[in-house]
Amino acid sequence: MSVQKERKQEVIQQFRTTEKDTGSPEVQIAILSERIKNLTEHFKTHGKDFHSRLGLLKMVNRRRRLLDYIKSSKDFGRYNKLREALGLRK
Repeated sequence: MSVQKERKQEVIQQFRTTEKDTGSPEVQIAILSERIKNLTEHFKTHGKDFHSRLGLLKMVNRRRRLLDYIKSSKDFGRYNKLREALGLRK
């Protein structure tokens, strides 16, 4: 349910803004999206895992808050680019 170390490095490489960037909102949102995708697959076989479902809801809310933060920075191009790259709805 967590992201593999190699996959996490790939995501950081893809969404970073500078050479040493590991904590920008874009990177955080991309890593959360990977974790959400993994948990969604987990729930296809473990439908009654309610403890993990609560964690999933927390991750979705954290991602939503980070997306709102980027959207409120008046840089809509940055927001739209990230949303399209991750395949997220508005």
